[in-house]
Amino acid sequence: MQEIEKFNADRFELVINAAGMGVWDWNIKTETVFFSERMAEIIGYCLDELQPISFATWFKYIHPEDLQKANERLASHLQGDAELYEVAVRMKHKHGEYVWVLIAGKTIEWHEDGSPKRMLGFHREITLRKIDEQKLITTSYLLDESQRIAKVGGWQLDVLSGELFWTTETYRIHETTAEEFNPTVDAVFEYFIPESRVLIEKALDNAINRGIGYDLELTTYTTKGKLIDVRATCIVTMKDNKAVRLTGIFQDISEEKSIQRTLKNSNRALEQVNIKLERNANYDALTGLPNRNLLADRMQQTIEHSKRSENSVAIAFIDLDRFKEINDAYGHSFGDELLCSIANQFTKLMRSCDTLARFGGDEFVMILDELEHPDDCIVILKRILDSISKTVLLKNKAIQVSASIGVTIYPQDNSNSDQLLRHADQAMYIAKNTGKNCFHIFDVAKDVAEKNQHEELENIRLALNNNEFDLFYQPKINIKTNNVIGVEALIRWRHPERGILPPIMFLPIIEQDILDIKVGEWVIEKALTQLSLWSEKNINIPISVNISPLQLQSLDFVKRLKVILKKFPHFRAGSIEFEILETSALKEINQVTKVIQECHQLGIVFSIDDFGTGYSSLSYLKRLPTEYLKIDQSFIRDMLMDADDKAIVIGIIGLAKAFSRKIIAEGVETTDHGEQLLILGCHLAQGYGIARPMPADDFILWLEAWEKENDWEYLCDVGVKKE
Repeated sequence: MQEIEKFNADRFELVINAAGMGVWDWNIKTETVFFSERMAEIIGYCLDELQPISFATWFKYIHPEDLQKANERLASHLQGDAELYEVAVRMKHKHGEYVWVLIAGKTIEWHEDGSPKRMLGFHREITLRKIDEQKLITTSYLLDESQRIAKVGGWQLDVLSGELFWTTETYRIHETTAEEFNPTVDAVFEYFIPESRVLIEKALDNAINRGIGYDLELTTYTTKGKLIDVRATCIVTMKDNKAVRLTGIFQDISEEKSIQRTLKNSNRALEQVNIKLERNANYDALTGLPNRNLLADRMQQTIEHSKRSENSVAIAFIDLDRFKEINDAYGHSFGDELLCSIANQFTKLMRSCDTLARFGGDEFVMILDELEHPDDCIVILKRILDSISKTVLLKNKAIQVSASIGVTIYPQDNSNSDQLLRHADQAMYIAKNTGKNCFHIFDVAKDVAEKNQHEELENIRLALNNNEFDLFYQPKINIKTNNVIGVEALIRWRHPERGILPPIMFLPIIEQDILDIKVGEWVIEKALTQLSLWSEKNINIPISVNISPLQLQSLDFVKRLKVILKKFPHFRAGSIEFEILETSALKEINQVTKVIQECHQLGIVFSIDDFGTGYSSLSYLKRLPTEYLKIDQSFIRDMLMDADDKAIVIGIIGLAKAFSRKIIAEGVETTDHGEQLLILGCHLAQGYGIARPMPADDFILWLEAWEKENDWEYLCDVGVKKE
């Protein structure tokens, strides 16, 4: 028997040790306690280190926050209120950390008075379990908080039993609790609005009978009557091809849906505002016609269409005549109504492919598209003029206006849209200046010519700034004595690409431009500079320069001339001669006469160039105080064959003698010309038969050769006899 008891005791001890438990035996009356070795090991000690052992000293190792709980539980058991004494506490380990310990015990002996006498129990470390429990609590808390923050609640339906489970947040979403509301499928359906109820019933039926999940946005009431938007999802768990469980979420999306509805309303309002802004940006507020912005877009589209179709497009710029007078007379309100009436008239005359835009004020632009021939626009333009010129009755007032229309045709006018508008506008001003109530078509060729002239003017201006001009000199001689009496300075352009250009290639371009005066002054200053250089070499030959009509007739000609002459303090009177055209001299004879007289005081002489090609009035010739007459080369060149030209030459020579003028013949090309002039009494001449125009350095070489050839003393020394 003892052996059996010992065997059982040994087995019990093995079980106790295997379970990791420490056992204790407490004599309550004597306050003696027995602890097994494992009791001490739980908190890192040997049993000998804890002597003497008592329950009071053992409780000192309990965490202060758990001590009251341990004492209360023990007192409750000893008083008979609890059948077992059980508590989980933290106890301080020898190494300083706390471990969780489960303390359990039970009274097994009592005194006669019923008070407890002896308790048996055990201690077991449960630190890992408490950590897992805490993780589970934390996870559960976080899940609950996450669901609360996200307003997402879970649900699960047991298809077989029909039992519906809701998580805490699902109850919160529906403003109820598990105690207040028992969720069932039918009960939940009652809260959905009709449209949503139809959706959820159909979706649930598909889930149960066909295994198809769903994700819906629905509207329902809470148990408190609040209308909310929810997202309801469902996934189906199948077994033997049958749905056994449905799991999903309820999410309160009221705030998001409210924001969506607000955004939708805002977008709708914004869309309306954008439509209004776009209309304001592209349409005229008064007439409702396209404005400048939309006109530019329509023009570009029309141009692109014209390129593909090879049809013409007419751009008509329409300006109302007398509109300002009507506006001032009857007021702006009346004027606005008149503009709307006219816009309506124009619209009725247009074809479906045409565009009418209000350009601003009383100006309209019409795009006439798909013209097979440019002249096809004329019929439409005439209809517009006829329509607008008719008297209209507006507010009991008979009003009559007309229009001036400028037109340009694309692609004949192959410009961009902005330039097309400018060209039509230019043509409109021509129509208005012509007499109004008409149209004028832009002259593309003339415009190209003007642009070319502007470009050429700019090139000449750059050439002047870049010092590309030079003076060539053509000698004048006395054909009786062969003496050189002067030179005519003739401008040349040393073009960097085209070579040396004669004046006929560029001077006509600047005739009516201020550049003509600047070039003329450059010639004068260049000639004066050349006179100074020759004077240093004891070459004293007068230079004549041509003065253009624009330069001669400028009011400050003499004043500007004086500024130039101040740069040449050694200027000799009579060393420079101004050649003026007969036509320019006679056009403003009083002013020109005054200019000539003032220039005489400065030491400058004058000659009339190309004499005989202008008026040749005797009274004018008498009034002009010039020293020379230059017979135009056209008469000199043909006088040997044309009796009339010869008669003109004889007449001019006679006039020169009668008015005491010196005469110079231009265009002497042969010896026969020279001999004939000598016979007629004209001794001074210039022309290709004598010498061509040449640069200054070449002229010096020519002059040396000429003087040597005509030095009679030298010729006699070498045996040449004078005939």
